[in-house]
Amino acid sequence: MASKSTLPLFLPLLPLFLQILIPNSHSAPLSFDFYAASCPAAELIVANTVRSASAQDPSIPGKLLRLLFHDCFVDGCDGSVLLKGNSTERTDPANQSLGGFEVIDSAKSVLEIFCPATVSCADILALAARDAVAVAGGPATQIPTGRRDSKSSSAQSVRPNIVDTSFTMAQMGRIFSSKGLSLLDLVVLSGAHTIGSAHCGAFSDRFESDSKGKLKLVDSASLDPNYASDLIKKCPAGGDTNPKVTVANDPQTANLFDNQYYRNLVARRGLFQSDSVLVDDERTRRIVEEMAGDQERFFEAWSESFVKLAGIGVKTGEGEGEIRASCSAVNGVV
Repeated sequence: MASKSTLPLFLPLLPLFLQILIPNSHSAPLSFDFYAASCPAAELIVANTVRSASAQDPSIPGKLLRLLFHDCFVDGCDGSVLLKGNSTERTDPANQSLGGFEVIDSAKSVLEIFCPATVSCADILALAARDAVAVAGGPATQIPTGRRDSKSSSAQSVRPNIVDTSFTMAQMGRIFSSKGLSLLDLVVLSGAHTIGSAHCGAFSDRFESDSKGKLKLVDSASLDPNYASDLIKKCPAGGDTNPKVTVANDPQTANLFDNQYYRNLVARRGLFQSDSVLVDDERTRRIVEEMAGDQERFFEAWSESFVKLAGIGVKTGEGEGEIRASCSAVNGVV
């Protein structure tokens, strides 16, 4: 396999545009040196935790990145997806397959030793997802911190805000727009599918059973036939109910954060329906082709869009949230 550059791409102009990228007019903005005095080792501790966990389990980066998406799209980047309990976000079926919680808990445990009651779980999750990308070979992105943790979490908030893998372009566009994200952000952040894996049920809508019980493509124009055949072998009829069977989002470079995802889309090898529609729409197809042809451009765009993602609906004032002692429970609740 050809080696790919993992040199960090820092964005020195980000601070100048922070107020645009992270609208937060009702409270103090996030900052790039938030823990400089209170916990200077905070980012290093999170990075080391992610690096160690990923070395033991290559699936960790994809899990952490997905965990951040599911947190930020539902009531903002406030760590609400981390809370346990009846009727919390974690209980919704869309979140049943989320992973990486143990990495966040591990980082939090260390931080509570060195900097008690200082670093929020929301910040730990944002930093962990950022570091997960770098560990997997993607760009090292500077992100501001200062998020506070939500005091509540509701399963009812999940479905209206999460993008389903069967969504159309219009459905995805509406949700991204409601979060302050553009079509460019939609295409770039979909690049997260360059790592990670999915259960068969996440793309079972693309197939149907014939009279003999064998699977066949619903839309033969949406997938390369050889790729579709490979998916059927890995997920035969009835396989979508087996939680132990997973398929890599990107079969070429499954654990490497690169622009192969976009090359797959151009070759009609997008795993999800929500991937394939990106090349069916004129507005997004040109962006897909641009990212497929220039990995450095993808990395640059990723860093910009990731900062926007990690700034959705953040809570920063004392009245807006808290610093949890445990990421799985609000303060005062065992």
